[in-house]
Amino acid sequence: MANASAGRPAKAKKPATPTWHELAQPSSHKRARWDRGLNRTRWSPCGKAWDAVAITPLDRGLEALAALGTGPRSGALVLVDHLRGVLYVMVPPGSGDVLAGLSGVRVLSDGNELLMPATYDDSTASADLISYPRDGEPPVLVPADQLADRLRDFTAHAPEGASVS
Repeated sequence: MANASAGRPAKAKKPATPTWHELAQPSSHKRARWDRGLNRTRWSPCGKAWDAVAITPLDRGLEALAALGTGPRSGALVLVDHLRGVLYVMVPPGSGDVLAGLSGVRVLSDGNELLMPATYDDSTASADLISYPRDGEPPVLVPADQLADRLRDFTAHAPEGASVS
């Protein structure tokens, strides 16, 4: 199709990058795979390649990621437990101390394990990777101090009586 005003062909629009909130909503295809029970999970040790930051409520964690400017296709390692409503954001090992004391936040480090899909395609309702590394690249780990700052911002601006844990 030609662009009448410029005499050039119209450019095809790039598909919009999904938001963190969109990725956290399981598709009907994912749900069908979960129903068939074909996916596998495994326990992964925390504190080696990454620490896991568990954030509740889920929306609070998604808002913090969006505020960081970390794009959903950045290669960051982010997992959702849909059954418990928890977002897990992977940060560099040993850096989770800056999140200590934040309401609704728990850091899983040495001595803890996290249920992860056996492969990136093996998500389950309790271990759904919504963002993961590109093939052949190491995962992008979210800076713990920046995540802590965003979570503090959302806690400080929460309306009176709003649940943040």
